[in-house]
Amino acid sequence: MPSTEAELRALDRQIADLMQQKAAVQARLEREAGGARAKQMSAEVVDSNPYSRLMALKRMGIVDNYEKIRDFSVLIVGLGGIGSVAAEMLTRCGIGKLIMYDYDTVEIANMNRLFFRPEQAGMTKTAAAKQTLHSINPDVIFEEYTMDITTTANFEQLLDRMQHGGVDGKSKIDLVLSCVDNYAARTALNQACNELNQEWLESGVSEDAVSGHIQFLLPGRTACFECLPPLIVASGIDESTLKREGVCAASLPTTMGLVAAMLVQNVLKYLLGFGQVSYYLGYSAMNDFFPSDVMRPNPECSNVQCRKQQAVPEHAGWTPMVWKALGYGGKENLVVEHEDNEWGIELGGDDEAVGLGVTEAPAAAETSKLASGLSFAYDQPSTAPAAAAEEDNSASVSDADVSLEDLMGQLKSL
Repeated sequence: MPSTEAELRALDRQIADLMQQKAAVQARLEREAGGARAKQMSAEVVDSNPYSRLMALKRMGIVDNYEKIRDFSVLIVGLGGIGSVAAEMLTRCGIGKLIMYDYDTVEIANMNRLFFRPEQAGMTKTAAAKQTLHSINPDVIFEEYTMDITTTANFEQLLDRMQHGGVDGKSKIDLVLSCVDNYAARTALNQACNELNQEWLESGVSEDAVSGHIQFLLPGRTACFECLPPLIVASGIDESTLKREGVCAASLPTTMGLVAAMLVQNVLKYLLGFGQVSYYLGYSAMNDFFPSDVMRPNPECSNVQCRKQQAVPEHAGWTPMVWKALGYGGKENLVVEHEDNEWGIELGGDDEAVGLGVTEAPAAAETSKLASGLSFAYDQPSTAPAAAAEEDNSASVSDADVSLEDLMGQLKSL
């Protein structure tokens, strides 16, 4: 006798419960096993060493200190099409610690993405991610939290992990990755990072699934999420035709995988100190276009903590970092600005900043000042009417100095 739909759903729930129990048992066994984590990365070139190809970056002179990646802790919020793939990439790269947040469960509809498996349907995304990632690299320390960070209690818990989630369990984390798909979660992360002066990377993919972006946010130095309307990459498609009743947002694993790769590439460059970190990097699949820009903070930002960070003297004098590539002959041909700066990294002045496409953040966003191919998601309310009102008031005050007789004379002449 064939099973009914209700019986199939019941079986799915039982399977999900068993998977959760299995994950819990595995976690307990891992804690009891203790010292299974390798003490250091080996550069030995053998088939049994998972780090040999990564450590080759050091031997080739690309990264001077790749083994230091195990000292870093990264917090990821959102384990969807970008976040889950980014978590896998960081795990394979040997990151020291991953702290993962999500409040959703794995569904069959997620199978067009690159990470989750059908048998994990019904599990929480955090438990499923930890299960898979630990099997890939048991040397990484994992923490998972199934919660909505936009609630007051959970927001406080997030702040605590940001301050004490380092590899040693005491120090602050090194970087936050925002891989969420809603405005409330982004603003919550923006607030947390502004309060703690925490560097973070934000990412996203458009509803039509053919464009995406990453953005590196430095509190008080680059525009925060509330300084300006979010940037979008022009796709050349009429957006009025995208949203239709009964049609969900599109999802392409290729676009999400590419954005996740851009995200993690910049994580590695920032943490390990090689190459040029992108402050804003967009992607349009329709013409393989990669616009970039640097967004300055808005002095009139609505976020109080952002304005406080802008007032910090060290932040006020900040200029975008400009990386100089090695010469053909290696380090010998590199012009080093400082003796202890073997990578040729320097803080660019006005000339270098222009080369990066720096966009100053005015009180009202001006699309004309953006890099080619970028636009704001919506128009920011202008402060011009308020200024005009002040001018009108000042004019009224000056008129009040005119004598009553003169005013009567002006009226009679009309």
